[in-house]
Amino acid sequence: MSPIDRLNALFEGWINPFRTPENPQPPADALKFFWHFLRQAKLPFFVMLLLGGAVALVEAALFYFVGRLVDLLDASNQADGWDGLIAAHGPELAFMLVVVLGIRLVVTWASALIEEQTVNVGFYNMVRWQSYVHVSRQSLSFFQNDFAGSVATKVSQSGGAVGDFLVSLIQVVWFIAIYTLTTIVLVAQLDWRLGLVVAVWIVIFAVLARYFVPRMRKFSAATAEAGSALAGRIVDSYSNIQTLKLFGTADEDNRYVKNGFERFLAAVSRMTAMVTAVRVAMALLSGVMITTIAVLAIHLWTEALITVGGVAFTLGLVLRLYTLLGRMMTQLNGLMRNFGTAQNSADLVGQPLKLVDASDAKALAVSEGGIAFEGVSFHYGKGSGVIEDLNLTIRPGERVGLVGRSGAGKSTIVSLLLRFYDVERGRITIDGQDIAGVTQESLRAAIGVVTQDTSLLHRSVRANIAYGRPDATDEEVAAAAEMAEADEFIARLSDFKGRTGYEAHVGERGVKLSGGQRQRVAIARVLLKNAPILVLDEATSALDSEVEAAIQGQLDQLMQGKTVIAIAHRLSTIAAMDRLIVLDKGRVVEEGTHAQLLERNGTYASLWARQSGGFLAGGSGDGQQED
Repeated sequence: MSPIDRLNALFEGWINPFRTPENPQPPADALKFFWHFLRQAKLPFFVMLLLGGAVALVEAALFYFVGRLVDLLDASNQADGWDGLIAAHGPELAFMLVVVLGIRLVVTWASALIEEQTVNVGFYNMVRWQSYVHVSRQSLSFFQNDFAGSVATKVSQSGGAVGDFLVSLIQVVWFIAIYTLTTIVLVAQLDWRLGLVVAVWIVIFAVLARYFVPRMRKFSAATAEAGSALAGRIVDSYSNIQTLKLFGTADEDNRYVKNGFERFLAAVSRMTAMVTAVRVAMALLSGVMITTIAVLAIHLWTEALITVGGVAFTLGLVLRLYTLLGRMMTQLNGLMRNFGTAQNSADLVGQPLKLVDASDAKALAVSEGGIAFEGVSFHYGKGSGVIEDLNLTIRPGERVGLVGRSGAGKSTIVSLLLRFYDVERGRITIDGQDIAGVTQESLRAAIGVVTQDTSLLHRSVRANIAYGRPDATDEEVAAAAEMAEADEFIARLSDFKGRTGYEAHVGERGVKLSGGQRQRVAIARVLLKNAPILVLDEATSALDSEVEAAIQGQLDQLMQGKTVIAIAHRLSTIAAMDRLIVLDKGRVVEEGTHAQLLERNGTYASLWARQSGGFLAGGSGDGQQED
């Protein structure tokens, strides 16, 4: 590794992009949001602040040098040439050379290393990583209430918005502030009236900024929110492209997305109108002030109060100041856009976790697998409905089937067991341990789940099967796939990058696989995980009868020694369970074996008779979730 590469690596390693504090939740307030991340990288930003001030001083010094050179040349005899110039002013010329070729290079290089190698590489990604980590710990309901694309956009843009804001604040605003102060001091040394005019210019600029900046901040936040919402609509359309094509509703969806574009454009138009006003106001102010300073400088020269070099120096500094103030107003526009974007991200990323582990939570220890619902009520935040005073005990190793019409509460019971939601009353225990008092990670690690709506990760087949057991060997993954009757179709898989078999990627949500294939991969995943508690929610609903029959034997083997909760609308698939629990409006209305329930001739017998007659009974649910 070359010295330059080692130096770059040293600066790149200054901020760990994957640093994760014990509590990664940032505040929702924008300023506190910035400070939350800035305090984790105080030293690099402090060094950047010092270097930014040094660069500004060097920049102002260049114009001072121009003025001095004019005066030196004016006072020197042209016939003496370089020898006479060096003899008379050698040390001063040498100092200028050192500053321009040496100090300026070192300061600029160091500033670039900090900004590009340290902040852009480490800090930006640290913000994104911590935002991702916190949002990924949110409850299921958090993600159900927003577009996935909108959430992803806000998390992704958080690093850029926070980093760009802080870098611009130091590299531009701080630089210009130092340069402006230096300009006032230097021209005031020539004549106090020049310094006064420059100071008046800065005061008027500050007044304009005070008027425009809050308005740009408001419009920037609205633009960022509209942009996130638009991204959410686009992602929603693309992720459901099959539905769009099946129903031939492309025009209707276009209108829906176009409405998002129109809202975004309306927000952008308000923002750009404000930017136009800023540019016009700045052009008017700078024109008046440059003319005033130029006329005053020439007048002072005519009065022999300043030299020609002083005029050149003053006009050079002022013209550069004009450029920098214009840049600052532009940067203030960018700053406010980044501030608005960061606020938009903070509003989402800064939300506290709705489901958290108890402060003294311990890992769940499953010795037998007994489950108990004790007086459990849950209404999805409503006053009533869904689950009411549920008392249900499932013995260790017992296989239980949950039966009921749609909306009876079957899948809600499973969601509560997995603690996707907290119960509103009562408690749920596993082997006597209240699941509210154990860590969520250990709880879900102890439960294997196969659902009817199987979604896979856009990763390899192997990664999807081994998701519950990342340390599984290739042989164990292949064995699980074979047990799930998935090995044959996996062997034939290939993706557009030429990856085949277990290395082939399955597409977003597993879209490249059929419903039955996705379900078999999900079953293989649960077979490999081999958790002590098994939940099968319409686990074979997407399989044809032949494959279902082949897999059923493997599932029966998997169920041995495990506590099982199975949900199925096809009652024949769960009729052999040890006990069937019939639910209606969140309450247990019947329970017993298949034979016992048929003999009672109640709700279960009615459902069985209708299915045996060739059709399924309809039912309207009164819960938030469909079961």
